[in-house]
Amino acid sequence: MPQHPADPADVFAWIDAAESVRERAGLVRTLRPRPPVSPLLDLASNDYLGLSRHPETVRGAREAAECWGAGATGSRLVTGTTELHAELERELAAFCGFEAALVLSSGYAANLAAVTALSDRGTLVVSDAGNHASIVDGCRLSRAATAVVPHSDPDAARKALAAHEGRTLLVSDSVFSVDGDAAPLAGYDAVCREEGAALLVDDAHGLGVLGEGGRGALHAAGLAGAPHVVATLTLSKSLGSQGGAVLGPAKVIRHLVNTARTFIFDTGLAPAAAGAALASLRLLRREPERADRAREVAGRLYGRLTASGLTAARPDAAVVSVRAPSASAALRWAADCREAGLSVGCFRPPSVPDGISRLRLTARADLTGDEIDRAVTTIVRAAPAGAVDC
Repeated sequence: MPQHPADPADVFAWIDAAESVRERAGLVRTLRPRPPVSPLLDLASNDYLGLSRHPETVRGAREAAECWGAGATGSRLVTGTTELHAELERELAAFCGFEAALVLSSGYAANLAAVTALSDRGTLVVSDAGNHASIVDGCRLSRAATAVVPHSDPDAARKALAAHEGRTLLVSDSVFSVDGDAAPLAGYDAVCREEGAALLVDDAHGLGVLGEGGRGALHAAGLAGAPHVVATLTLSKSLGSQGGAVLGPAKVIRHLVNTARTFIFDTGLAPAAAGAALASLRLLRREPERADRAREVAGRLYGRLTASGLTAARPDAAVVSVRAPSASAALRWAADCREAGLSVGCFRPPSVPDGISRLRLTARADLTGDEIDRAVTTIVRAAPAGAVDC
C-alpha cells in the first residue's frame, strides 16, 4: 500500500528538498519587481528596438483601452475579436509577407497553437535541439512522434524526415534565444521541399531585427508567403507590447481558428496590447533603420567583449551571449553588474540546452555609444575568475 503523509502540512515537504538541490547548484530563480523608471542601464529585456516606452506605442495602448475597454471580454470566437485585432492581423501579415495572420495572447500560446494544430498522432515533428521551450511543449502536447535533431543540422533533419511515411513538420526557431545564432533556414527549406514537409519557424527574435526593414528572418530568406511555410512570432520583443501571432497561408489560419486550443479557449489579447503592437509596427514601417541599428549595436558589443578576452557567440540578430565558467559564477556576475548599475540576463540550466551558463545581453537599437562603452566596461570589470577564454 502507498504511504501517505499523516499530516496535511507535509504534503509539500518534497518541495523543501527540491529547493535545497537548486540552492546548491546555483539555480534558484527569484522575482525582482522593478520600479516604473529603473536607474539601471537595461541590457536584459527583449525590447530590441526600444519601443516599449516610445510615445507612439504608449499612445496606441492608451487610445485602444479608451476605445475598446481594458479587456477583450471573452475568447476570440465569442466576444474577444475586435476590429482592432483584425486590423493588426492584416498589417502584420502584409508587413511580414504572408497571406494571413492570427493574433493570440502570447508568443508561447502561438507556438502551442501552431505545433498542435498542424500535427497529430500520425505526424512526425522534427525539432531543432536548440528550440524554445514553447516549441518543445507544443511537440509534447501534439501527441505526434517527435524527433529532436542536432542543432542547426539540415542533414540530420533530412534523415529524420525521410524515415517517416506520413505527414511531417520541421520546426525551428529563426534566431535561437540563448546564443543569438540564426537557423539555417535555406537548408531547412531545401530539406522540406525535398521530403514534402511543412516548415514552421518561430521568428520571435527575427521580427524587427532581420530582413528588409525588420520584416523578419523568413522575409530575409525569401521564404515569406511560401505555401509550405508557417511563422510564429511575438509582439513582446521588437514591438514592445504583448501577445503573439501565427502567420501563413489563409487555409492554415482558418484551420487554427477551428482547432487550436490555445486560441479557442483563451481570452483574446487585451485591446491595449493590440493597439500598442499596431502602433509599433507602423513606427517600424516608417523607420526601418531601427533594425539596422539593433544589428550594429550587437556587433559592437560582441567585438568589444571578445577583444577583452571574454568568450561570446557571434550574434546574427540582437542577442549577444557571453559564456560564464559555472552557473554560480554567472549568477554572481549578473549580480555584480547589477550593483554597478547594469541589468543583464543570466541564463543557466535548464534554460540552456548545452548546460553552459551565460550572460545574455540585448543589443537595443536605442543604446547610445556612451551606454555601449559603459556596458562593456562594467561587464569586463565584473567578470569572475575563469570567464576569460572559458
